[in-house]
Amino acid sequence: MLVRFGIVAALASLGFASGASAQGVMPSRLLTADAANAMVIGALAQCQKDGYKVSAAVVDRGGNLLAFVRDPTAGPHTAESSRRKAFTSATFGMTSAAFATLTANPGAAGLKDLTGVFALAGGVPIKIGNDVLGGVGVGGAPGGDKDEACASAGLAKVADQLK
Repeated sequence: MLVRFGIVAALASLGFASGASAQGVMPSRLLTADAANAMVIGALAQCQKDGYKVSAAVVDRGGNLLAFVRDPTAGPHTAESSRRKAFTSATFGMTSAAFATLTANPGAAGLKDLTGVFALAGGVPIKIGNDVLGGVGVGGAPGGDKDEACASAGLAKVADQLK
């Protein structure tokens, strides 16, 4: 019994007891399903108001799909393009338009070959300060700048929650 107590005391002094602070763990902020859904609905609504038939997607910081919506009359390719634009923004922490500019540089051109990325405008990172929580992407408007405007409108729907 005394040996067992000695081992527990030794571990506790080294910080292995359950009450010790977790130095190998980082706190993180995660997007909620409600926020993700609000963003895709907001993006879709803006594009519909502007007369565009699109799909919108939100992914988390790891590029996993959280929310998706597609106008029933949008082309089938818009689903994949919206998800990949969101993925690109989330994983690189920049708009997919900035990623397209980056990869136009021959020294970075190979980044376009990574699985899941899309070097076209329409994706916007979701951030709190410098922390990237995910990305929102839109595909199907007649031009990436219009996709990006709709993605930004979706992000604006939850901007007050991202502080």
